[in-house]
Amino acid sequence: MSEPFVFDPRCELCKAPFGAVRCRQSVLFCVRPLAREGFTHCALVIHLEFSGLREEHELHCDGPEGDRLRFSMTLDAPQQPELLWYHFRFWREDGSGCDLDGSGYRSDGFPADWQLTVYDDSHPTPRWFGEGITYQIFPDRFCRLSVPDPAGMVGDRMVHENWEDTPDWRPDETGAVRNRDFFGGSLQGIASRLAELEQLHVTTLYLCPVFESASNHRYNTADYTKIDPMLGTEEDFRFLCAQAETHGIRVILDGVFNHTGSNSVYFNAEGFYPTVGAAQSQDSPYFNWYTFHPWPDDYEAWWGIRTLPAVNESSASYGAFIADGENSVIRRWLRAGASGWRLDVADELPDEFLARLRSAVDTAKPGSILLGEVWEDGSNKIAYSKRRKYLLGSETHGLMNYPFRTAALAYLQGGDACSFVQAMETIRENYPPPAFYSAMNFLGTHDTARILTVLGAPTVPESKAERADFLLSPNQRTEGLALLRVAAALLYAFPGSPMIYYGDEAGMEGWEDPFNRGTYPWGKEDQALRAFYVRLGQLRHSRVSLRRGDIRYLYAAGSGLAFSRSWEDETTTAVFNAGREPLTMEVPWVFSAARDFLTGRAFSPVDGVLKLELPPRTALLII
Repeated sequence: MSEPFVFDPRCELCKAPFGAVRCRQSVLFCVRPLAREGFTHCALVIHLEFSGLREEHELHCDGPEGDRLRFSMTLDAPQQPELLWYHFRFWREDGSGCDLDGSGYRSDGFPADWQLTVYDDSHPTPRWFGEGITYQIFPDRFCRLSVPDPAGMVGDRMVHENWEDTPDWRPDETGAVRNRDFFGGSLQGIASRLAELEQLHVTTLYLCPVFESASNHRYNTADYTKIDPMLGTEEDFRFLCAQAETHGIRVILDGVFNHTGSNSVYFNAEGFYPTVGAAQSQDSPYFNWYTFHPWPDDYEAWWGIRTLPAVNESSASYGAFIADGENSVIRRWLRAGASGWRLDVADELPDEFLARLRSAVDTAKPGSILLGEVWEDGSNKIAYSKRRKYLLGSETHGLMNYPFRTAALAYLQGGDACSFVQAMETIRENYPPPAFYSAMNFLGTHDTARILTVLGAPTVPESKAERADFLLSPNQRTEGLALLRVAAALLYAFPGSPMIYYGDEAGMEGWEDPFNRGTYPWGKEDQALRAFYVRLGQLRHSRVSLRRGDIRYLYAAGSGLAFSRSWEDETTTAVFNAGREPLTMEVPWVFSAARDFLTGRAFSPVDGVLKLELPPRTALLII
């Protein structure tokens, strides 16, 4: 039996263009009800999120198409960035009718509307990030050249003599995990390994925080104007950026602007710094950066963690210090050699503050990138009871693509490929194209368990002690490595920048923090796995279709997934079987020959079709 209505916002016969549109861009809507339903009128009902306006536009009845009527109209998008929610209302001559919305045929008067993102494209997004390969480094754990002496540094630090030690995870006598154990990785150490990163075809080096801090993760900033002395000096940072450029690599920094450390120049709860902090005096120049109720012992802190006092981003002096001032933190480190910033907990930064950060980035070093940490669909997220504007043109250029990781893991661990496609098409539909193609895609970060451990382990150990000592068995590791190759190929083939969390390409294991933050196993890497990543990097580097191309899904059922990426006359087709059983798949192929880039295996198309016999845990990248 035919559906009463035909409308699919992802189909060009129903809505064009696909997905998000620019301000003032024209959008064609076409909807087709069955003629027997008797509808004579149709209206597009719109709610504009930020202006609060509600509009109703009657569509033109174009006449019958077979057993259906065709209603259509062209709508000019608003002149300002918006989230536009819409559904259709149908009625008959007698006034009876119903609504059609994102949940299908409904008549209860409460539509679940479709989303149309309207964005400002007057400040273009630089293409270099999304086209390239990113490598994330947790600086303390990547490479050390000598064992540092922590004497005189902020925080009660200790340094592991043995590079291969397990990071400390046990609480101290107060029940807190202090993260005060360091391994001594340095900026000079990173610079000494740039050749290895170039072999991986890395084009962007994303550094977790490098500024002076009391903890090894350095997300509790003590001084935004200084490199942590255990990592080196500002001169070392400038040298790293200059050397990276000679290897074709840009450097982006982690900006932690939602909170500082309690042991910092600005708060100074432990009195380490000679200046007067907000915890010491209400006359401190930093006092209005924080919110006390009352001063000095009760203050707002990030997620209630007292070592991370939250800042008041609306403070004029804080905004000038971080963003607006001529020598602001954003501008200073861009001038020192950075090419962009990744914003920690961007969803906890006010829109107005994010816009100031973006303005500082664009003016201080045009062509730099500003990325945000958001774990959900960033186009429509509500944070602190407010719909956010991250991707509408005046805030971030792109976001960390946690939805990609979530959908990829679900697929790789036995889910249906159709669910992966639906999740990713939702992101592609909702995100402005520049943001979709500039997303930071990944399988793991410093905030997640190691991807090899996730894919290889059947269950998560219950206790932290068990997780601390956990290693995959030989069989589990073999299983995890097979799936990781499929996962990595999917990562590199997908639109956006594939991001490697340091050591994933070397076969590192580990559950969540701090076990996912172990030291890089120099000299003990899984060389076969690393060679696979090098090969993926070669493909990404050589194929413009993987750097810039669109995406078209060719197959999605059960464990099988296939899509193509095309740019001009070049097409790369990615084919996957994530399951435990062999799979036969047919995909369209318009060229005379076909070859898997990863293995060199040749395929012969027949009548415009490639018939593929896929063993379990297989990835093909066909050119």
